[in-house]
Amino acid sequence: MTDPISTSPETTPAGPAAEGPAEHRVDPMSTVSRDIAEVPSVEIISTAALHLMSAAAVNLGLAEDLPEHKDLDEARSLIDALAGLLDAAAPSLGHHHAAPLRDGLRSLQLAFKEASTIPDEPGTAPGEKYTGEVHPAATRRR
Repeated sequence: MTDPISTSPETTPAGPAAEGPAEHRVDPMSTVSRDIAEVPSVEIISTAALHLMSAAAVNLGLAEDLPEHKDLDEARSLIDALAGLLDAAAPSLGHHHAAPLRDGLRSLQLAFKEASTIPDEPGTAPGEKYTGEVHPAATRRR
């Protein structure tokens, strides 16, 4: 006897996976959902943040294999998205996970200011509506 739900046209996958007895058919989407359900939210948020950071760094010309590439408009969008994500997710991430991501964000914001030939108004540079104005650290004199 077959389960009518697993053999209905809406849930039966098309193609090679659909061949064979109904009891051996597996909906690939249910496997993906099951796998993603096992991943903690902190890992998903951190992974998304790292992807945004990497893309922003590339667009700032910081990639070793593509140092001549600069697209500051793209970098601005990515830094804004990263700042918004970290602002919204910080309470869920906790200090242990959020601190290094915030450090990375700050580094990208400073790299953007350095790469830009036209300075933004105070508080309007990428991500600053979430982080506040970002300034380079004062150098120490010996």
